[in-house]
Amino acid sequence: MGLIEEIRRRARHVVGPLFGIVAVAYFAYHTVHGDRGVHALFQMQERVAEAENRLDALEQEKNHWESRVKLLHPDSIDRDMLDERVRIMLGYARADDLVVLTTSKSIEGETDGHTR
Repeated sequence: MGLIEEIRRRARHVVGPLFGIVAVAYFAYHTVHGDRGVHALFQMQERVAEAENRLDALEQEKNHWESRVKLLHPDSIDRDMLDERVRIMLGYARADDLVVLTTSKSIEGETDGHTR
């Protein structure tokens, strides 16, 4: 029984440090790979950068359309813009305009470019 007693005596000195090492390893792993770890931080930063790029593109598009709408405002209407919109909306053309007619083919069962 001396061997079992020796193992028990040495185990008492090993259990504390072993538990500490396991705890440190657990927290270190989750600091890097956890839901709020370093990897998640980098992924979130990438998503924020993509969202900011998308926001910039949408703001540019919004500014473009706002400038076009301003040209159609009743107080300061642009005659060229009005002429363009009338031609598009009503299908009018001048005698000296060149009109190109195209046909659009629709595939049966297709809606908005998606086939069912």
